[in-house]
Amino acid sequence: MTQPESYNYGPWHDGPDPLAPPIDLRDALDEIGQDVMGGSSPRSALEELLRRGTRDTAGLDELTRRVWQRRAEIQRRNNLDGTLQEVQRLLNEALTEERRTLFPDPSDEARFAEAELDALPPGTAAAVRELADYQWRSEQARENYEQIQDLLGREMLESRFEGMKEALQNTSPEDVERVNQMLGDLNELLDAHARGADDVEERFEEFMRRHGEFFPENPQNVEELIDALAARAAAAQRMLNSMSEEQRAELASLAQQAFGDPRIAQQLSNLDAQLRSLRPGEDWTSSARMRGRNPLGMGEGAQAMQDLAELDALAEQLGQSYPGARLEDIDLDALEQQLGKDSGVDARRLSELERELRRQGLFERAPDGSLRLSPKALRRLGETALADVVNALRGKTGQREQESAGAAGEPTGASRPWQFGDMQPWDTSRTVRNAVLRTASVGGGAVKLDVSDVEVVETEHRSRAAVALLVDTSWSMVAEGRWLPMKRTALALHQLISTRFRNDALQLITFGRYAASVELEELVGLEGAWEQGTNAHHALLLAGRHLRRHPDAQPVVLMVTDGEPTAHLEPDGEAIFDYPPRPETLYRTVSEVDRLAKLGAAVTVFRLGDDPRLEEFVDLLARRAGGRVVAPDLDGLGAAVVGDYLRTRRR
Repeated sequence: MTQPESYNYGPWHDGPDPLAPPIDLRDALDEIGQDVMGGSSPRSALEELLRRGTRDTAGLDELTRRVWQRRAEIQRRNNLDGTLQEVQRLLNEALTEERRTLFPDPSDEARFAEAELDALPPGTAAAVRELADYQWRSEQARENYEQIQDLLGREMLESRFEGMKEALQNTSPEDVERVNQMLGDLNELLDAHARGADDVEERFEEFMRRHGEFFPENPQNVEELIDALAARAAAAQRMLNSMSEEQRAELASLAQQAFGDPRIAQQLSNLDAQLRSLRPGEDWTSSARMRGRNPLGMGEGAQAMQDLAELDALAEQLGQSYPGARLEDIDLDALEQQLGKDSGVDARRLSELERELRRQGLFERAPDGSLRLSPKALRRLGETALADVVNALRGKTGQREQESAGAAGEPTGASRPWQFGDMQPWDTSRTVRNAVLRTASVGGGAVKLDVSDVEVVETEHRSRAAVALLVDTSWSMVAEGRWLPMKRTALALHQLISTRFRNDALQLITFGRYAASVELEELVGLEGAWEQGTNAHHALLLAGRHLRRHPDAQPVVLMVTDGEPTAHLEPDGEAIFDYPPRPETLYRTVSEVDRLAKLGAAVTVFRLGDDPRLEEFVDLLARRAGGRVVAPDLDGLGAAVVGDYLRTRRR
């Protein structure tokens, strides 16, 4: 008997969440489509979306703003004299306690000790150095002085080794010796690496075995060790660069008192020199102005400098302005550490959004190497545009009748006897003739119609339409904000015909100075350009050619324009522009409308704007073509065009 399969379930630790809902690209694609139709390239539109973000996700611009806000906060809140202030406090307390102990003592030794204290130099570092051999009478004062030495040692090590200050809270002479040994071994290892010694890897492994507790970063080789040390040392140097000259001199003098052992300062100086030589590309020279009131110690100051450098790197990554930039370049761990988990989540979502947009084939390479929207993306944009139109039309136009595959067409010239249910018009002459012949055959008398006499006009049933959508692409369409509504209208009509009326033949025709038949992706990506001329004549000419290629289809012409014709096409193919329009331009345009009317085309002009001359001319065109004029607002343009197409289709 076959044993049933067993499954083991465990906690999810990392990687994509297998239960997370798929990324919804529709809103993102709509925003990209809006920008593309407004004249942006697909690449620019994608970059703009990532900068703006989405409804639920902060964009790169917002994340960059948070980075600069965090950077300014660090500089505005803090200053770098925390170690000097703490040393000064401990020194003042030590001197106060020592004088309090000496005051009641009447001996000459007490007076001499007071004289020594009074003769101390005014500078903090000089006073600490002078007190190195002083015999303290007060136990509290002695502890304070020893705290100064321990503090200096811990701060100096913390400025070079992250986490060292906490590891050396209670420093014993053995700890100091251990640190000194580590620094000596480290300098020897770096020196061997600089000389190209053959046994560097063995030296590194031995070094980490002996001193690995000082390196929580857990470097895997000597190069990683140098990278970590150089970044911290450069931050410590930038901290010093940011101090005043007097502060730097004070710290340099105090460094000799670290742990009461001058060897520590010498070892650190040697280490800094080697790291500078090994990593000259690190930032060793810049500075940052700290103007706040929160004092930072040397370790905290070095960390603040590292934070500032990390924030600068994040700002560059979020800016995406360098060649080959990708959102995968963003250091998400650093972003979360500096700005919090929410910012890391936003950056991760943006990266996933970019990756999904590319993975799902919504962009493709054009022959010239540029990025463009794929047919899949155009279909999605068309679905959205059509959905908006349907919402606008809901309750006004109704749905397409389902009882026949197409609308009634033109008369064939024949007739047939009426049958129950026929809705065709009567053939009047043949109906009367039938009545006369029937009456004569039965002996004459008054002629009376009988239902058997009725004949109806026979029509051929057309199941498809040839549709020409003519859209004005002159500069005024861009300048008056009509560019985007025009493209969305074309998208909606194209989506409707390609999904519900697949037998219909749609031709998109643009016209400015010249007219051209274009594919949908060309129209969507078309950029507005300064061009004088509204060549409706050329557009109508191309529409006529399209209709003649489909003689069995119902001809439909839809024209969207905001200006009267100001250009026409000469026989040699040259476009002639003039304003006010020449009589020849108007004549040629009207003549082309007459030719379309002879084809039985239903011509509807969608007039945008309130130009009286345009209004007068399009009314003339509509009368001559037996069509009509519609003057929609921009928000209603798509609904007007699609609604008129459906009305004509059902007629």
